[in-house]
Order: sequence, then structure tokens, then C-alpha cells
Amino acid sequence: MRRAGIVVAAIVAAGVGLAACTGAPPHPAASPHTQSAIPPPATASASPATATPITHVVVIFDENVSYDHYFGTYPAAANTDGTRFTASTGTPASDDLVSSGALAHNPNLSPPRRLSPAQALTCDQDHGYTAEQRAVNGGRMDRFVQNTSGPACANGYSAPGLVMDYFDGNTVTALWNYAQHYAMSDNAWDAVFGPSTPGALDLVSGQTHGVTALDPGTHRPIDDPAVIATDAGKTGTLTADLDPAFDDCSAPGSPVARAAGANIGTLLNAKGVTWGWFQGGFRPTVPAGAGSRAVCGAAHPNLGGASVPDYSAHHEPFQYSAATANPHHLAPTSVAMIGRTDRANHQYDLSDFTAALNAGDLPAVSFLKPARFQDGHAGYSDPIDEQHFLVSEINALQRSPLWASTAVIVAYDDSDGWYDHAPPAITNASHTASDAAVCTGSAASVLGGYAGRCGPSQRLPLLVISPYARSDFIAHDVVSQASVLKFIEDDFGTGRIGDGSFDATAGSLTPLFDFAHPDGARVLLKPDGSVASITR
Repeated sequence: MRRAGIVVAAIVAAGVGLAACTGAPPHPAASPHTQSAIPPPATASASPATATPITHVVVIFDENVSYDHYFGTYPAAANTDGTRFTASTGTPASDDLVSSGALAHNPNLSPPRRLSPAQALTCDQDHGYTAEQRAVNGGRMDRFVQNTSGPACANGYSAPGLVMDYFDGNTVTALWNYAQHYAMSDNAWDAVFGPSTPGALDLVSGQTHGVTALDPGTHRPIDDPAVIATDAGKTGTLTADLDPAFDDCSAPGSPVARAAGANIGTLLNAKGVTWGWFQGGFRPTVPAGAGSRAVCGAAHPNLGGASVPDYSAHHEPFQYSAATANPHHLAPTSVAMIGRTDRANHQYDLSDFTAALNAGDLPAVSFLKPARFQDGHAGYSDPIDEQHFLVSEINALQRSPLWASTAVIVAYDDSDGWYDHAPPAITNASHTASDAAVCTGSAASVLGGYAGRCGPSQRLPLLVISPYARSDFIAHDVVSQASVLKFIEDDFGTGRIGDGSFDATAGSLTPLFDFAHPDGARVLLKPDGSVASITR
């Protein structure tokens, strides 16, 4: 795997010139709404002013895990197999399967069962917008087996009722040890129901509305079931996965999507703050040429030995906007330009982290997306491969001189449909044909008047790893992916997205920090997730 250095970045890329990206088929132009909403980039600052001591924000954005799927019995591990885990005395209580009684007395057709390390690679579950709502069943949380169970697969563990099952600290050892020594939330939610792309868009813009499905050949607006509640121009709300319109490595021949409006990249650009999105497999194996598109052909074997393509276009949210896209996957012009505006337009391969780290010149805000075999998504990834990535990246950060001013936020895009016992308190209703009773029956308002954004849906893991993070701490305040966006906005003074973005109503991550009395611990882990050393 590539060892990405620090996941810190900040972006300056709104109007990057892509004149060097000639030769590939044309991509759709930004809509007038997109163009008018995006301010021009300011001069990048290597040391921007911040509201907190955190001058480097690192977001590691993994895939498809509910809170109970990873932390359902925290901090008690069976210790019958895998890496041994023993919690410290005084570990705070978590709202989980044990404390809620849902482990012993569960209303679903199958009870939750422990998954062993030998069962780490499982089949994928159903995590559609409507399926997840039906599983919630009006808040009764008792229809997961019927609605979000996935089919059997050739390269992973499967069993009836698998959707209910959970791992413990003998498999997700690293995350449990990070929770022991830093801070996590047991009340972090997916902002909306549904799969990866809506979660990724909510991370960077708090907004899944303003999306238009496009014909892959003509790039003209089309009707597509992934985009609902559309207007006369076929712009509506994205509730499913479509590949981005501004990406050579989107699936050929399939509809693509364009997102209008601002995102955190355009806000950081306007403030002159360096940033970047770094993703496994972004560097093309075949570059774009005259009349040909770039090809992202890198792959790695997963835990089960299957070859998994590294890059997933619909996991890259900035490629949906012309202002922040790098359609032909061009490399930065130099290491010194990583995080700054050039032909790469703030979209990078993970290997660019290593180069920037070695040069000692990292951006202020970074988003890190693993290659698919290490992103934790069931069906092709698993918690053990995911753990190897997390430990490698976070160890590298903690060994860096920049650790003293860094906050690593580990967050997830969606639940994959995995069971979580906590019923959502719907704060953003929706009343479309795609919505079930939990959303149509809610008295909550519809933020911005945009339908198809019902949520929150299910709890997801969220951890903060930093010298300023509270130690062995569990926050109970309601937060979501948009809370990560809000923290970046507040720390770097960018202002809000506007136009109904969830950043306006998202909870704060501040309770996870203690800026007055930083612990300052560097907790290095071994590849198996156990603690290698602790220094202060």
C-alpha cells in the first residue's frame, strides 16, 4: 500500500485552468448557478489563521459502517480469538447493543451475533435510500433483516441475518484503542438515508440537492431514478450512487451527475487556505491523450485474495463540481504545489501525501480516501485491511512535527444498511414517493424546501485523534458528516455554504476537544491494532 503522510489539506482551486488537460472528450460545463455561487481563489497561505490551535485538519473518510457494527459491545471484547483487547478502568459508557438491551432482547428476525476476525470479509448489505427507511420502520428498528440484508457473495462471509451482526475489539482493535486514548462520539449520524455518494456530498457541502443526471455521451440533462424531486431542468436531489460528470474514470456509458453550488473546497479557495482530496488509485495507469480518456487501472488484492480496483469515482465528491474537479487526473506540477491551485485542482493520489510529507510542506485541510480494498466497505474490503490503512496513516502523522497542530477526524459515509439499535429523530423530513413512513410521517421541516434529503438515518463511528482530543472520552452530542464540514468552516473562518446546507444546523465537534488542557499523547499502534508505544 502507499503510505500517505499527513492528511492535512486546504484548497485553493476554484478557477484552476485545465488548459493542459486537452485531448479527452469534453466534460459538461458548470451551470450558471454553479458559476455564480463560486468565488475566485485567493492567494494561498501556508499558515492560515485559525479559531483553534488546530492548523491541520485531516479527515479520513471510510466506508459503510454503522456504530453498532463496530462499537456494539465497546469496551468489552470476547478475547476468544484475534488481537486481545482490554479496556482501561473507568472507560465511559457507550449507547450500544449492551447498554440498550438490544443484544439480549432484539425485535428483529435475527439477533445480533459477534463476527470473528476470520469472518472479517463479509458480503455487502442493502443501503438504498428507501430500504434503510423501511428497515427503521417508523423508529421501531425491527425490519433490518427484511429490508437491508444483502445477497450471498462469492468472496465473503454470509449467513442469514448477517445484517444484524457486529465486530468487537478483537477485529477492530485499532479503532477501539484510538477510542481508549482519544475521543469518539456515540451520537454521530449519517445526515441522510442512502449510500456513499450522498454521504460524501454531505461531508463537503452539506447538500445533496442541486444535482443533475447527465447523458454520458452528450452530457445533456436526463431523467434518472438516482435523482428525485427534479425541476423542469431535471435538477433535483441525489439519493443513490452516480459517477461524477467531471471524471475520466467514471464508468463509461453510464449516466453521470453534476452538482451545482459551493463546497468546502470553493470556500477554502476564497480564503486562500490550502487543501486537497487524496484518494487511492487516483493516479491514472494510462494518461489522457488526444481523443482518449485517462484510465484508472490500479488494483490490489483484498483479504480474500480478490483483485479490487483501487479507485471509485463515486467516492470522490469534488469531481461532481467543475470548480473543484481534476477530470483527467493530472498530477500536481510540483511537490510545492500540493494543496495549491495548479492543473491538479486539489485532487490527488495518495502517493502525493508521501511526497508532501517528505518535503515538510503539507496543506491545511486534507481529505483522505483509501483505495477500495482498504476503505472498509463490505463486499470488497474489510475491517482488517481498513485497520492497516488507518494505523499506517495515523502513525505517520504522529511521527511528524506537524502532529502538535493536527486533528485527525475518522468519519464514514453511510451505514451500509448494517443494524444499529438507535432510532433516528428525523430533523429533515421528505414526502416523495421514495420515502417511507419514518420520513413522510415526520413533522420536521424540509430544510431549504429541498425534498429527498430525509435524515438523519443511522449512527456511524466518528473519532477525533489529536493532541487536543479528550482522552478516553465519548461525546453524546448529536453530530453528522456536516459537523466535520462545520468544524473546518469555523476553524478557518470560511463562512457557511448556504442554500439549505446542513452545515447551518449541524452539531459541533468541539466537545470532543480540550483546547485548554491538551493531553498531547502520541499513541502509536502495531499493524494488528494493539498499542506499540505511548509518549507525551
